[in-house]
Amino acid sequence: MTDATGPRQDPEPASPADVRTEPQVDVAAAVSQMAGLVLSRETVDTALNLVTTLAATTTSGTLGAGVTVVDEHGKRSRAASNRIAEQADARQYELDEGPCLTALRTQELVRIDDTTTDRRWPRWNEAAGGLGVRSVLSAPLLAADESIGAMKIYSARPGNYGPRDEHVMRLLAAQAAILLANSQSLREARLLSRQLTRALTSRDVVAQAIGVLLARGAADQQDAFSVLTTAARQSHRPVEEVAHTLLAEVRAGGNPPDSGRSDPRR
Repeated sequence: MTDATGPRQDPEPASPADVRTEPQVDVAAAVSQMAGLVLSRETVDTALNLVTTLAATTTSGTLGAGVTVVDEHGKRSRAASNRIAEQADARQYELDEGPCLTALRTQELVRIDDTTTDRRWPRWNEAAGGLGVRSVLSAPLLAADESIGAMKIYSARPGNYGPRDEHVMRLLAAQAAILLANSQSLREARLLSRQLTRALTSRDVVAQAIGVLLARGAADQQDAFSVLTTAARQSHRPVEEVAHTLLAEVRAGGNPPDSGRSDPRR
C-alpha cells in the first residue's frame, strides 16, 4: 500500500501494453442511459465519470480519458479515468496549452497523431510524451454555441485514433455538454430562488419593524424607515438585522411601543 502522507508521485509512463484493444461498451445504450438520469449534483458527477469510462472503453487503444470544465473556479478536471489522464490534464492547465484547451477555445475537435512529431504545442507534447502519451483526441463540450469544456482520450500508441473514434467522441461530448449545461442552469435557478427568498423575507421583516415603529409614534412609513436606516448606519449593521433585533425584543416583551426615534429598539 502506498503511503498517503508521502510526496505525490507522477504515474509511471504508459506503454502500449497498458491499453485496451477492443471497445467494451454499447455507445448508443450508454448515451441513452445518461439521458435518462434524474439531474442532481450527484448524478451529474456520476454521469461525467460514466462519460469518461465510456470514452476510455469504447475507443480502441485508449489509455485514459477525462472531462475539463470551465466555471467560476476556472479550468479544472471534473472527471478523469486514471492518474495518467489527470497528469496529462494538469500539464495543460499549468502550461496553458494543449489539445484539450484548444478544442475548448476553438470549439473544434482536435487530434494529435503523435506527440513526438506534432509541433503545435511543443511544451505540452514533451510533457505528455514523458507520461507515455503518444496520441490524443479531444472534443469540445458545446451548449447553445458556447464552449463550456472539453473531453479527451489519450493513447500510448501513435496514430491510434481515426474517423470512428471522432464520431464516438462527438456523441459522448454532446451528452456530457447537456448534463453540464443542465446542472449549471439548475444551480443558477437554485441560487436565484434562495436570493428571492431572502429578499422576500427581508422585505417582510422590515415591513413588520416599520409597523412597530408606527405604533410607537413614527409619523409615517418613510419616517419609520428613516429610523431603521439611521440605526443601521450608526451600528454598522444591515437594515434587516436592525429590524430583526427590534422584532425579537418586541416578541420578548421587553419594551412597550413608544414614540422614540433615535433608536428603534427603545
